[in-house]
Amino acid sequence: MSQNVVIVLDCGATNLRAVALSPEGMVVAKAVIPNASRPGGENPLWQIWSLDEIMAGLGQCCRRLSAELSSCRIHALTVTTFGVDGALVDAQGELLYPVISWKCPRTAAVMADIGRYISPAELQGISGVGQFSFNTLYKLVWLRENQPRLLEKARAWLFISSLINHRLTGAFTTDRTMAGTSQLLDVQQGDFSRRILQSVGLDNRLFPAIADAGDRVGTLLPAVAERLGLPAGLPVVSAGHDTQFALFGSGAALDQPVLSSGTWEILMVRSQRVNTAMLPEIAGSTCELDSRAGLFNPGLQWLASGVLEWVRQLCWAGSAPAAVYREMIEEARSIPPGTDGVRLHGSLVDAAAGWQGLSLSARRGHIYRASLEALSATLRDNLTLLERIGHFTSQELTLVGGGSRNDLWNQIKADVLNLPIKVLNEAETTVLGASMFAWSGIGYYATPEAARQQVAYQYQWYRPGDDAACYQQLFPPRRVTSLTGDALC
Repeated sequence: MSQNVVIVLDCGATNLRAVALSPEGMVVAKAVIPNASRPGGENPLWQIWSLDEIMAGLGQCCRRLSAELSSCRIHALTVTTFGVDGALVDAQGELLYPVISWKCPRTAAVMADIGRYISPAELQGISGVGQFSFNTLYKLVWLRENQPRLLEKARAWLFISSLINHRLTGAFTTDRTMAGTSQLLDVQQGDFSRRILQSVGLDNRLFPAIADAGDRVGTLLPAVAERLGLPAGLPVVSAGHDTQFALFGSGAALDQPVLSSGTWEILMVRSQRVNTAMLPEIAGSTCELDSRAGLFNPGLQWLASGVLEWVRQLCWAGSAPAAVYREMIEEARSIPPGTDGVRLHGSLVDAAAGWQGLSLSARRGHIYRASLEALSATLRDNLTLLERIGHFTSQELTLVGGGSRNDLWNQIKADVLNLPIKVLNEAETTVLGASMFAWSGIGYYATPEAARQQVAYQYQWYRPGDDAACYQQLFPPRRVTSLTGDALC
């Protein structure tokens, strides 16, 4: 009996992948090749993506799957990728200008000067999206200021997932979750904002009709199918921005916050309401559109494992790389909660940050554990803020990412939050979530949620323990203030 699969094309900033998944969410086969931006032609410091190279790489990945999928029935194809990037195209879908990478510094000056068009506070209040120089808005303003004739010639702006979908099907669409990263939408309305577009001199005609995740974009063109080694006429289903599908693929239901823990920690939730008026006052805040239309993904981010890497380089520079992290954890485990008075205050990216309680008796384990505790207190304060932004109350926290492999930090988080934490034992949340919309988009399952019910999620739980009461005294909830000094909670 043949195995049923859908294929997710995952265009990441460091890797291109083709992943075949079963209806139960199991990875049947996958192929991976590196991906990288390249210097822009006009300036060696600029960065662009080559769409031709991306398509060639995805084709190479698909062809590598051919042998493993020879006995499989392929039902559909879908695309997920990083946000914000895209390009102007002509009536045939050909690029009028290269895809400006989110790594490119050219738009930093545009963001710094955006106030001459619209105030940053109003901009985030409407769009939900925070001030990040790589936002789509700043790319389009840069093009309008530097390549105005291209905007006149353009048939459309296509986000990178829609560029790939156009190459696959010939269809012009806008993936909803990609548009949600752009800083061009009215996030409450779920459509492009007339106020934002008019303020920067852009025309709504640039943006094709919005496709919800799970909508059929079209079918795989014969010539493209031959290059990919896939069946012609294969349904191509809309997905979009990888973050939203990672959230859905993590198993998170409404009002269940998810923390992606890495160099930065990103805390997001799937909510029915969002208080966008709060966002401009909170550093690191943003709000994107959920994979399900009508829902929101408010979030906060802050430097996390980047702080711990600084401690490693400072205090464990001579340790063997293979054993250093376990060594750090075990030394910190021997230090009591509160680290004998050693405290880290503020973020290390902030000039006001500093240490308290360091003395001749302090060891490097004190510094590492104090960092874990300070980051956990930051998480607690930001979760409190997110609850207010998203109008929910946390019952537990789902943890994913590289930081979730630190069992001591996980337990400290559970104790400081005084909440259960469940660590997901699943690395493929993005392609898993995208596959669920592919299965529902072709009618194999009635809804993405029905597809998700087939997945046997495995979690490791961390519950508040004996140190929780101590941490409630050491880190009492603080009044979190806005950028203007007003109390937010």
